[in-house]
Amino acid sequence: MLVPSVVVRRNESFGPMKRFGLDATDIRILSAVQKHGQLSKTKLAEIVNLSPTPCLARLDRLKAGGFICGYHAEIALDKICDFTQVVVTVSLTHHRKSDFDRFEAHIRNLDEITECIATGGGMDYVMEAVSPSLASFQNLMETLLAAELGIDRYMTYIVTRRIKSDQPNLAKLAAKESK
Repeated sequence: MLVPSVVVRRNESFGPMKRFGLDATDIRILSAVQKHGQLSKTKLAEIVNLSPTPCLARLDRLKAGGFICGYHAEIALDKICDFTQVVVTVSLTHHRKSDFDRFEAHIRNLDEITECIATGGGMDYVMEAVSPSLASFQNLMETLLAAELGIDRYMTYIVTRRIKSDQPNLAKLAAKESK
């Protein structure tokens, strides 16, 4: 099953959404492309209740402003092959910028790591890895440890099933920003 999705991000250095000059119509447009992916200008205009030409102009402005980072399809991987999905938390030995930079650069080059976020608190990173088997995942972890990336400790959690995977509700986030 192909489910279209779009990655919508805000630039963290600019603060809340309201500072970008986004209005309710812009949020409806972003929400529509986030939910449905690329749409014809007529269909998008219908969804956001705006005539097609101004709707397309707004969409182009949002794209040019970097609000839409790309269009993607969510693939039903379990219909294609067997795989093992693992969540891994990682803590580094040292916390210098160079240590974080070295670790992050290495992770960016690994196809098996599908997501990696830096966190504050007890662990430095939370990653998601997808491998053909548990043995291949273990090989990945051994490779990471051998690369001398300064990993102090890591914990693994085998994913047994996905309960929810969604994009945030933009309308609710924007509403909280304007209060």
